Amino acid sequence: MGRTTESVVATRHDRKSPAPPSGDAAVSTLPTREVFASLGTGPGGLTAAEAAARLARDGPNDLPATARGGMGRRLLAQFTDLFAVLLLAASALTFLAYALDQPHDPATLQLALAILGVVLLNAGIGFAQEYSAERTAQSLQAMVPHVCRVLRDAQPREVPARELVRGDVVVLEAGDAVPADCRLVEAEETAVDNAALTGESDAVGRVPGPVPSGALLEARNCVFMGTDLVAGTARAVVFATGTATEFGRIFRLTAAAPRQRTPLQCQVAAMARRVAGLALVAGAVLFAVRVPSGQPFVSTFVFALGVMVALVPEGMPATLSVSLAIGVRRMARRHALVKQLLAVEALGSTSVVCTDKTGTLTQAEMTVVELWADGVPHPVTGVGYAPAGDVTDSPPVRELLRAAALCSNARLLPPTAGEGWRVLGDTTEGALLVAAAKGGVDTAAEEARTPRVAEHPFDSVRKLMSTVHRDEDGTYVVYVKGAPLELLARCDSVARGGGREPLTGASRADVAATADAMAGRGLRVLAVARRTVASARPALAEAESGLTLLGLAGMHDPPRPEVRDAVVACRRAGIRIVMVTGDHPLTAEAVARRVGIVRGPDPTVVTGTRLDSMTEEGLDELLTRSTELLLCRVSPEHKMRVVTALQRRGEVVAVTGDGANDAPALKHADIGVAMGASGTDVAREAAVMVLLDDSFASISAAVALGRSVYRNIRKFLIYLFSHNIAELVPILVASFVGFPLVPITAVQILAIDLGSDVLPALALGAEPVEADVMDSPPRPRRERLFSTAVMGRILFLGGIQALGVCAVFFWHIQASGIPYADFTPSTPAYREAITMVQAGIVVSQFFNALAVRTDRQSVFRAGLLSNPWLLAAGGFGIALMGAISYAPPLQAVFGTAALSVGDWAVLVAFGALLLAAEEARKWMTRRRRHAGERARAR
Repeated sequence: MGRTTESVVATRHDRKSPAPPSGDAAVSTLPTREVFASLGTGPGGLTAAEAAARLARDGPNDLPATARGGMGRRLLAQFTDLFAVLLLAASALTFLAYALDQPHDPATLQLALAILGVVLLNAGIGFAQEYSAERTAQSLQAMVPHVCRVLRDAQPREVPARELVRGDVVVLEAGDAVPADCRLVEAEETAVDNAALTGESDAVGRVPGPVPSGALLEARNCVFMGTDLVAGTARAVVFATGTATEFGRIFRLTAAAPRQRTPLQCQVAAMARRVAGLALVAGAVLFAVRVPSGQPFVSTFVFALGVMVALVPEGMPATLSVSLAIGVRRMARRHALVKQLLAVEALGSTSVVCTDKTGTLTQAEMTVVELWADGVPHPVTGVGYAPAGDVTDSPPVRELLRAAALCSNARLLPPTAGEGWRVLGDTTEGALLVAAAKGGVDTAAEEARTPRVAEHPFDSVRKLMSTVHRDEDGTYVVYVKGAPLELLARCDSVARGGGREPLTGASRADVAATADAMAGRGLRVLAVARRTVASARPALAEAESGLTLLGLAGMHDPPRPEVRDAVVACRRAGIRIVMVTGDHPLTAEAVARRVGIVRGPDPTVVTGTRLDSMTEEGLDELLTRSTELLLCRVSPEHKMRVVTALQRRGEVVAVTGDGANDAPALKHADIGVAMGASGTDVAREAAVMVLLDDSFASISAAVALGRSVYRNIRKFLIYLFSHNIAELVPILVASFVGFPLVPITAVQILAIDLGSDVLPALALGAEPVEADVMDSPPRPRRERLFSTAVMGRILFLGGIQALGVCAVFFWHIQASGIPYADFTPSTPAYREAITMVQAGIVVSQFFNALAVRTDRQSVFRAGLLSNPWLLAAGGFGIALMGAISYAPPLQAVFGTAALSVGDWAVLVAFGALLLAAEEARKWMTRRRRHAGERARAR
């Protein structure tokens, strides 16, 4: 078969099932006859009784399901959030206060129920949005065949794959999935696709004889669970099952890899701790201040509770979840499926992308792009396995393509429902078949006219493959293909002008230089030759000597056309791209140059073997100094080590991949990005984001959306927390001036937080992506969500609102002429005053929502009507406030009163003043920025 590909170096795997005395790796070094003895079996397989005994002893050949919490446990987890715990405690204490107070105060019961309702609402939203089952183990199971063919009692049988045991003799054919780790004892033209384990796209030849000791995955006489036989037939003896297999090793790595907390998770958790601590301290201090003054214990407690509730942003968890869900839907429209809400924001802070090559940057379809025959190059058009394209159809090219197609074991399969053109077998040979079809060669007709009578399979030592065919006139023709230098050494002539010319030293050098030039352009080069022999089964030395060189074929796995622009966008955004692949360094560098990951003359290329010899300090230094870095021939452990090292440096790391070998790194990364169309189930389930179109360009689009989501989160946090100041300050002022009642009750605060503020906050979270979102570098991993600038805006806007609501409250209180001590909750002036406070916050928040839409740009320049959902949400909040003010049932619940037209006019003027003040601040910010730019220009 075609050209081999070196396997990835892998570390030895742990074992849970018994190993042969000399170790699994030793099985690959044994002669075939000794393999049976070492595994306690024979050519006819195990007896049924022995197989049953081993199954009972070693356990089934499957991967255990990952322990997962049930629905109930996942729902209960929603109540462990710090805000939820704080509010649950507040609700419990309020119920206790209601029970101890005589007579019972219905308002206290209403407050307790309202706080409990907030917790239940947030938990329900969080559960509905965040429920995402971990099915990695189930996906790994799906890749293992359910039934396999074995020899038991020397008779062929079909048994469930989970009942396979060490020592079973397995019968395999092309198209079969390998059910366990096995040592080959018979093999006929056998090749396997190890992509699920190694990430390599090429089929790899397999032989039954012993091989030198070395890494197990490199043993050419072994096949592994989760891989596929793509050519030939084989018999193999099982030496490892279940979690003791190489596939099981990846399963254990994936299960053990912790899910990383996103930057937003860390920041929200830190913010929750600070806010909760501040709320508890403020409530406790005011409680301690008021109790000695003679205030009733229960009413003082309710007062302190109001302070605490004012500081806790009850609507923030629900707002954050739903806003992130909006980002998820937007990304889905860009073919990026995000399975965890907080991953949306983490995308926006991505600073490094560790990308796989095959299937991620490339199309995973080898394509012949250039032929060399008769001394001149012949371009080939078209991409992929579809035989659509052209090739210069001269006789030398046609004979070259005919010979290459006949000397192949692959098959080109036409499109079927749901699938396009595809190759069964080696992708390199498939590319030659496609080129032959483009050149007008009917491979099926040629095979019928010139049937194959013998074959010398590909061997990695001689790097050649040859087939013998009987021509129509009864002569026998050998066609050979393989590595150019090896084949050229066996040629004594070259096809020229319809005949043959002797290969001289100069012409030999010309051919070698042509092959080197093609390889230098990143092409994989194969040479094709022929000769006539006297018999149907010539010896290898005769078949592969005295050849006539027909030409060269250069091919590559073409990059996806949209990848280069996506790489440019990532570079502009300050995102570093590191290629991490199991492929050969030269192939990786060629692809990296085509897509723009490598632009300089000397990129840093590091193999897995070199990584093994590096200390942590050496790896850190490598990652720091190497701007263009390619990591090649790496194992799953290498990928995880690199990701951990990058995270240790403070990077936010996204990892792309499509194979089972990528799963541990995908899970360990901050953002695991799997391919949806070509990726394995394991990769898709380990990742938090799946690219439905397998396009690297979707990553760039997702990062832009993630950055936009983060900006929008900051907008609605400013919006939400600024009015908390307006809720808290009047309570503090009333306490220090000796007013016996609260200017705003806890039930009113809950109505603002959940009734009037949530929808505008959601509308802010749905602000469109700004044009400059990819023109700045990623924010640092440790950057605080509540930066100095954000806190300044919160204090500025919240301070204006606090001054306004304090003014309208004490204006109503003082205008009533009633002494402070005579006020009760039923006093009309008090009810009007607290209604003014609540309405003042709601109206000012409407203007505040307009103000926070932009950081520096004027909202009038951005367009007041450009976000109609925000206007509608603000209008709903004001309408709800109107209902609370005028509807008698709601007046009874909230203790409010009807406001006059003049009251509303005052509140609107107050809100407009807030917007004007914020516009003035933005104008001053822009002016200072422009002054700084002019100063730097000088």
